[in-house]
Amino acid sequence: MPAKKPTKTSGIKDLVIRVCVGTGGLAAGSQEVIDEFGRQLKSYGIKADILKKCVNKTGCRGFCAKDVLVDVILNGKSETYQLITPENVARIVEEHILKGEPVKEWLVGPEYHAFHDKQTKILLKECGHIDPEDINAYINIGGYEAVRKIFPLETFEVIEEVRASGLRGRGGAGFLTGLKWDLCSKAEGKPKYIICNADEGDPGAFMDRSVIEGNPHSVIEGMIIGGYAIGANYGYVYIRAEYPLAIHRLKIAIADARKKGFIGKNILKSGFDFDIKIKEGAGAFICGEETALIASIEGKRGMPKAKPPFPAYKGLWGKPTVINNVETLANLPSIITKGAKWFASIGTEKSKGTKVFALTGKIKNTGLIEVPMGISLKEIIYDIGGGCERNRKFKAVQTGGPSGGCIPASHIDMPVDYESLMGAGSMMGSGGMVVMDDTTCMVDMAKFFLTFTQNESCGKCTPCRIGTKRMLEILTRITEGKGKEGDIELLLELGNDIKLSSLCGLGMSAPNPVLSTIKFFRDEYEAHIKEGVCPATVCKALRRYTVSAELCKMCGKCFKACPSAAVTWEKKQPAVIDKTKCIKCGACYEACPFSAIL
Repeated sequence: MPAKKPTKTSGIKDLVIRVCVGTGGLAAGSQEVIDEFGRQLKSYGIKADILKKCVNKTGCRGFCAKDVLVDVILNGKSETYQLITPENVARIVEEHILKGEPVKEWLVGPEYHAFHDKQTKILLKECGHIDPEDINAYINIGGYEAVRKIFPLETFEVIEEVRASGLRGRGGAGFLTGLKWDLCSKAEGKPKYIICNADEGDPGAFMDRSVIEGNPHSVIEGMIIGGYAIGANYGYVYIRAEYPLAIHRLKIAIADARKKGFIGKNILKSGFDFDIKIKEGAGAFICGEETALIASIEGKRGMPKAKPPFPAYKGLWGKPTVINNVETLANLPSIITKGAKWFASIGTEKSKGTKVFALTGKIKNTGLIEVPMGISLKEIIYDIGGGCERNRKFKAVQTGGPSGGCIPASHIDMPVDYESLMGAGSMMGSGGMVVMDDTTCMVDMAKFFLTFTQNESCGKCTPCRIGTKRMLEILTRITEGKGKEGDIELLLELGNDIKLSSLCGLGMSAPNPVLSTIKFFRDEYEAHIKEGVCPATVCKALRRYTVSAELCKMCGKCFKACPSAAVTWEKKQPAVIDKTKCIKCGACYEACPFSAIL
C-alpha cells in the first residue's frame, strides 16, 4: 500500500512559489515544473484560488545556466532551488512546503550568490519577482508612478532631469538621451514620434528580449515619459518577429495599460494623449540601424539613409522622431522616481548607471547580468561568470556583437565603460559579451562575425557590400591553409577603408572583429599563413592529426570515436594516429576532452 499523503496544509496561505517563464526558463522546462507544482498541491487539497496566488510566474532570473530556478517562500523565509525538473517537485512539496524542511542538495550553492553579489540591478531588479503578465504586480512595486510624477512638470523639466542623469543610449552609440530628446523637442514639424528599438540581433545577445519578457510595463512607461517630453502622441515598438514570447507579453501589457488609463486619450486626466503600436520586423539585422528601421515601419525595404538629416529632425514619415532602445527606455521610470542624482551616482564620470550584458560563450555561469558602469572585465568574467568552462585559460572576450572587437586577456583589468571599450578597439554595443578560452581560434572567430555582417549587409553601399565580401574571402583562405604573404596587410587596408567610407554603422563597424584580432592576435594569423598551423587546432584544414603525448590522458575516447581504425591505443598508453588510414574527419578531435589532438 502506498503511504498516505499528509493532509496538514496549515500555513499554506503564506506560501509563494516563483518560477522563471522567460525564454531560457521555458526552454529548460519551467512550464512543466509549474504544472507539476499545481498537480502536487491539488493532491493535498489546496483549493484553486489559493493555488493561483501561490504559484507565480516571473521573467528571467539571470542565472540561465541553473534553470529551472525556483523560489519557495514559506512563512517569510525564501529558499532558491536550481536545475529543477518536474520529477523534483513532489519531494519539494512534501518535505519543504508541508514539513518545512528544504531539500538541501537541490538548493543553490555559493556560485549562485557570487553571480549576483557584484551586480547592481535597476532594470532586472523585478524581472525575477513579478508576473510580467499582471499589470497590478507592476503597479504594486511603484509602477507608473513616474508617469504620475511627470504630468505636473513642464516638458523641458523632464528633459533636463534625463539630461542631468547622464543616461546614454544603450543601443550601441552611447549618445546622450537627454540631448537627443532636446533636439527633437525643438525640431519643427508635427506629429512627432518615439520609437522603441527592440530589433535585437547580435549573436549571443538576449538583453532586450529578456527585459520585455520579464517587465514589459517598464518599457511602456519609459515610452510614455519620452513621448510627453518631446511632444509625441504616438509610439512604435519595433521588435523582431522571432521574439514571439516578448511580443505576446508586450501586447498584453499594452492592452492592460490602455484599460487602466496609462495610455490612450487624456492620460490620468492630464490632457496628454499617447498610444503605442507594435511593428514586427522580419529579422533583418540592418533594421537595427535607425534609418533602416524607420523605412521598415513605413512599409519600405529596410535600408539605411545618409545622415544628416538625423531622425530627430526628419524621421518617421518625415517628422521629428526619437529612437531609443529597450534598455534606455526601461531606465527612465527609475530615473524619474528616484532622481537624476541617484542614477548619476552609479557608474563612472562619463558612463552613468548600469549596463545589462548577456554573458555567453565558454564561461561557466552563462546568463543575464546587470553591472555598474566601470566594473572591470576581470570581475565580470571571474567573480560573476565563474571563469572559463573546465577551468580553461581565458583568452579574449567579444563585446558589442559583430560590430565590436575582441579584447584580449592582457586587458582583463580594464573598466567596462564606453570610452575604455572604444579605446580597446571594441564598443559597448547593445550588450553582448562572448567569452573565449584558449581553445578558440581568433582567425576563425573573426571569420564567424564577418560572415554574419556580410550576410546581413543590405548591399546599398559598395564598401560594405563588396569590401566585407573580399575580407571574408581572405579570412576563408587563411583558415583553409591557403593564406598568402600580404593577406594581413590587405585585411588591414580593406578594413580601414570600409570603416571610413560605409554609409551606416553596420558597415563602419563590420571590420572591427578582424582589425581587433589582428591587433592583439597577429601571431595567430601569421601561424596560419607562414607555418600552416592553427594554434588552437580549430581550423580543420590545418590540423596535423597527431596526439600530444604530454596532453593525452590515455582515456581511449579517440580510439572509440575513430570510424576508420586509424587510432591505435592500449590501456595506460598514449594513443597514436596512423596518417595512412586517417580520413581527417575530426571525430577524434571532437571526442578528446583534453585537447590532445593537434
